Amino acid sequence: MRDQKGFTLIEMMITVAMVGILASIALPSYTSYVTRGRITEAVAGLAGMKVKLEQHFQDNRTYGGACVAGGIAALPSGNNAQYFNFSCPTLSASQYTVQADGYGSMAGFSYSIDQSDNRVTLAVPSGWTLTGTCWVLKKDGSC
Repeated sequence: MRDQKGFTLIEMMITVAMVGILASIALPSYTSYVTRGRITEAVAGLAGMKVKLEQHFQDNRTYGGACVAGGIAALPSGNNAQYFNFSCPTLSASQYTVQADGYGSMAGFSYSIDQSDNRVTLAVPSGWTLTGTCWVLKKDGSC
């Protein structure tokens, strides 16, 4: 009799099935984790814009003229805006709103902040909970 070495077909099938089950559990959690990590780009960008706009107001006594390229309150772009487009939809002498709208894998997410530090979640994709009164950081809708 010869000694056989190696795995049987059934052992390999059981191993593949176990790996498949683990992957089906881990992949959704990992995807959610990556998405939540990307949301911080919007939150950090909006918080940074608030500081820049307040500096612009201190220097010029108006928010008007801010959010332009090359200025002190230039919108985040390039490596600072990989998943979100930033804009200033409301910009007047005494008021501003800065908005971050997701694109690509972050499409559907939209956040804003204004001069009164009102942080609002404007939109989230399906499967996420929209609270409207805070920046959603978790899939269950908690802040």
